[in-house]
Parts: sequence; C-alpha cells; structure tokens
Amino acid sequence: MELPSFIAYLSLEKKYSLHTVNAYEKDINTFISFCKEDFSIDDIDKVAYTIIRSWIISMVDAGISNRSINRKIAALKAYYKFLLKIEKIQVNPLAKHKALKTPKKVEVPFSEEEMQKILTQIEFNDDFEGVRDKLMIDLFYTTGIRRSELIHLKLKDLDKSAKTIKVLGKRNKERIVPLLPSTVDLFGIYLEKRKEMNILTEESFVFLSKAGNKIYETLVYRVINSYFSKVSTKIKKSPHILRHTFATHLLNKGADLNSVKELLGHSSLASTQVYTHNSIAELKKIHLLAHPRNKK
Repeated sequence: MELPSFIAYLSLEKKYSLHTVNAYEKDINTFISFCKEDFSIDDIDKVAYTIIRSWIISMVDAGISNRSINRKIAALKAYYKFLLKIEKIQVNPLAKHKALKTPKKVEVPFSEEEMQKILTQIEFNDDFEGVRDKLMIDLFYTTGIRRSELIHLKLKDLDKSAKTIKVLGKRNKERIVPLLPSTVDLFGIYLEKRKEMNILTEESFVFLSKAGNKIYETLVYRVINSYFSKVSTKIKKSPHILRHTFATHLLNKGADLNSVKELLGHSSLASTQVYTHNSIAELKKIHLLAHPRNKK
C-alpha cells in the first residue's frame, strides 16, 4: 500500500496544508478499516468499485451527510489518481463515479449597514484585546483574507509605508494585498498596545492572545461571533462570512471579477463566481428601481 508515499506527495509536491493532509489521511484510513472489517482486505490499492460502493452505502445507512461522503470519496479518488501517476494501477476504480447530490449552501453576507454598525457604533475596549479584535474584524472585511491567513500573518509581512500585507495562502501561494489608510492607522494603534505586553512568546506573529501566544482558530471564531451577535440576527457569523461579505460588497460596487479573484487568492474564476449571485441580486434591485418601464 502506498499511503505513506501519497501523504508525502500531498505535503511536499502538492503543498497542501497540514489540516488538509490530515483530513485526507483520516478519510483513507476509514476506508482501509472498512475493507479489513467487512471484506478481510488488507490492501486497498486494487479494490473494485463494488467495494467502494458498499462503503458509500454503509455511510448513507449510518446517516452521514452526502457532503461528508463526497469529501471522503474525493480523498480516495485523489489516492487512486496518485497510484495511476506512479503506475501502480492501470485503472482508477473511481474514474466513472458521480458525486452524491448535495443541497447548495447559501451563505448570506453581512449588509453594509451591519458592517457600519460594527466598525463605527460598537464600543471596543481601549485595551490590547479590544484594539486587536477591532483590527481583526477590519482586516477581514477590508482585505477578504482567510482565517488561517490572518492567524499566520507575521510582522515582516506588514509594509506600512506601501500600505500592503504579504499573505501566505493555500498551497503556500504568496500574494500582496492592499490596505486601506484607516486599516494602516488601526495597525499602528494595535502595535503600540502590543509593545506594552509583558510576555511575547511568539512575537514574530502579528496577532497574539493576551498570554503572548499566536492566536488560534476558535479564538478568532469566538471574537467574530461575539461582536456580530450584537448587530446581526444571521445564523452564521464567522470569519468566512466576512470574506464572503468583502467579495460581495466589492462586486456590488462594480469591481471587476478578475480583480476580486486576485484579492481573494483564488486559483480560478469559478471559485470567485460563487459570490456573484448577490451582486446580480443587487443589480436586479437597481434595475427595478431605475428603469422607466417599471410601474412604481
């Protein structure tokens, strides 16, 4: 079985994040366990599609969502593609597999009014954590960066004179993202507060906890959810919704799709186009209100 080689390939050649690599390995190991327990098969490298189909059926019967099943099968499909690449197999057993149908996820961005309330009406404490939280929210909304990109942002990546940050995105792709003057000013205030901290255990990173450590995913989510709960009744309040909001608001104001793609760090336009449905809705509203043929 070539699983160790596949994991190394994902990390070193494909440059997938540790989180993604671990997810792939976990999903494939789940299939390995299924094959051993149900079919006494120790080597999955040359299994027939009928075995995989039995696994899919068992997951459906267990109540696992179609989206989760598709993710697991995608990991397995990538493994068999790798085996084809290194000529360990001649046929990918998942070559003709069709993904299970899943409902489309509708992610509702925050409105411009909600963003205005957060950034101009909500009282942030004037201490280190208060200024940090405000900067985090501002940076998500004005740059569209991902949560992991914000967490791993380093001081050396900030260029205040050029008003830019260097972001390390998916698959270790770097991009330069412009900053608004107001965000640069907020950075200055935050960095002054940061200097007053007694302990800095991970000082190369921009965003720290009050203990001086690099911030972590649940802390970021908690901050966003806490503040936005004060101004929004939307069910989902997360860093990703702020990224979604950034893209939607730019497109609503007439930004070019290719430019938004570059700012978001997407590898293809298809990834960016998921945000255009909100832009189209805005255009419909403007069209309805402005066209003389519409009976007001």
